[in-house]
Order: sequence, then C-alpha cells, then structure tokens
Amino acid sequence: MSQLIRFAALAILLAASGPSLAAKGGNLDSAGTNVFDRASLQRGAALFANYCMGCHSAQYQRYQRLVEDLDLSDELVEQFLIKGDREITDYMLSSMPYEESADWFGKAPPDLTLTARSRGPDWIYTFLRSYYLTDDGWNNRVLENPAMPHVLWDLQGIQRALSETVTDEEGNSRTVITSLELDQAGRLSPAEYDRAVRDITAFMEYLGEPAILVRQRVGIWVLLFLTVFTFLAYLLYVEFWKDVKK
Repeated sequence: MSQLIRFAALAILLAASGPSLAAKGGNLDSAGTNVFDRASLQRGAALFANYCMGCHSAQYQRYQRLVEDLDLSDELVEQFLIKGDREITDYMLSSMPYEESADWFGKAPPDLTLTARSRGPDWIYTFLRSYYLTDDGWNNRVLENPAMPHVLWDLQGIQRALSETVTDEEGNSRTVITSLELDQAGRLSPAEYDRAVRDITAFMEYLGEPAILVRQRVGIWVLLFLTVFTFLAYLLYVEFWKDVKK
C-alpha cells in the first residue's frame, strides 16, 4: 500500500511539473493570468486575432464560442476578430496556406489551440517577452533561434542582450546572456506590454480548455448541493439510529 501511495504521489508531481519540464531557456516568469477575467480574455482575443492569426490557427475553436464565453456580441466578433470572408460559425483558421508556409519558413507555423496546455502559461508569457535583436535578426532567450519573428516588436520595442563571459571549473569560457535591455521604445510602455502579453497568454490558456469557465460556475452549485445533501444525510442518519442507540 505504501508503494502505491508513493507511486501516486510521484505521478501527481510529474503531471504538475510537466509544462515546466517541457520548457527551455532557464527560469520562467510567472504569467499571473486569470482566465476568469472577462476583460483580459477579450483584450487577449483581439491581440491574438490581429497579431497571431496571420500565421497561426486555433483550429479547435469556433468564433461562435467566443460570443458565448467572453460576453461578446456577434457584431463585435465579426467586426474585430474575423478576417476575410469567414463566418462566425467557422473555426479560427489562419488565412496563410499551410503547405506554402512550410516552404516560406522552413516549418509550418503550429496550431496554438493547445499550446498553453503543452507548454504552460509561464512559458508563453516569458517567450513573448524575451525577444532581442542581433546582427543576424531576432533571437529569443527561451527558445534559441526561433522560426517565428518578433511579431509584437512594434508594441514592445527592440531589446538588446547584455552578456558576459564566464569560465567553468574546467577552464572553458563561454558567453552567457545576463539580461535584456530596451534599446528602442515601442508603442506600449514596459508595464503595458507585460499586460498585453498576459492577456494573450490568458486567452491561449482559455483556448486550451474553454470549459474551465463553465466548470467554475457549475462547481459552486455542486459544492452547495453536496453541503446541503451532507446535512440532510446526517439528519437522516440521526433519525434512523436514535432508537438503536438507546
């Protein structure tokens, strides 16, 4: 029995640390997302549609679901989120041809519906804040030499990497990045950009499990039902056993 308990505890630990283990690039910043903040999800949906869906899709999500979950009207979704001739009942697909994009970029842009579940919100949040410009183009501290350029650079600005040379115990020297410094300001202040990235991350977290919004509302009623049921069951127990205990 004790071995079974230890095995279960290990499985829970591995499941909880899965996104962190999958991430690269060292320590991750805490995203601090709140998927129950409707305003944050609405802002994230707008940013996702305008900056991410030029290349990426969310092929398991319909636009209609945003109306139901994010308290948006059909008119707002059609005006600000849907591009081209797509309908509100369509899936959120990029207009970029999938096969051609693989030739253009060397790899087709991945679907982002489940990225928050596979990578974790902290990974997305840190990744979108860790781009820096080099003489050879854009790079990223979290994912080195990414195929994806910094599509949010006009919002964040241009960061440069500050580095230093370190020597290990065997005498080998290597250059490491110590921090990123804002070299050219963008349209948003650093605090505003962090909030924008947090909104995108929250929206992608919602995409990975839209039912999470309903589950919370239902969960409250379930807990109330169980509380009342437990109280009634206790009263029934007392009534059944009061004569036996005499």
